[in-house]
Amino acid sequence: MSAKTATAKTPSSRPWSVPVRRDDVPESGLHLDLAADDATRVAVATLAGVPAVPRLDATFDIARRGKGLRIDGEISAAVEQTCVVTLEPMTTEIREPVELVFMPPSAAARAGEAEAEKEIDPTAADEPEDLVDGVVDVGAVATEFLLLAIDPYPRKPGAVFETPKRDDEGGHPFAALAALKKPPAGEK
Repeated sequence: MSAKTATAKTPSSRPWSVPVRRDDVPESGLHLDLAADDATRVAVATLAGVPAVPRLDATFDIARRGKGLRIDGEISAAVEQTCVVTLEPMTTEIREPVELVFMPPSAAARAGEAEAEKEIDPTAADEPEDLVDGVVDVGAVATEFLLLAIDPYPRKPGAVFETPKRDDEGGHPFAALAALKKPPAGEK
């Protein structure tokens, strides 16, 4: 199917919602090019705790996989942040790959979750996400991947934190307490 460009509206429950029904995905697959509108980017910035998100795009290839869906793609964004060293504004460019499988929830999978939590294999493939009512919200997927990709401690290139140098011994934080410990003059 040819590429589609979508600008999503912002519902009150999520900053970016672009639902895709499994039944609407053709056998040949579906390609989506998404661009968040201004209101959505403001809502995502608020959720992320950053000053602004000037650009937020997502490209997804969605294919049927059994009774579920497989999503491959990438999110791309520009995020305004404050450097933790210089406290100057900066823009961070983010590109994050997305690879997810969504399957209908099953009772057997739920029963096996307790066993799976006992032994965790970091090299094992991720468990499928739940396909709720046959719908995947790719806007929510893009938002989640962006939030996880934002560096909580952004640093401008070349910015280095240098600890202040002490000129005197009395300048350390516990100097006043050390003075209390010394006996007054004339006493031992």
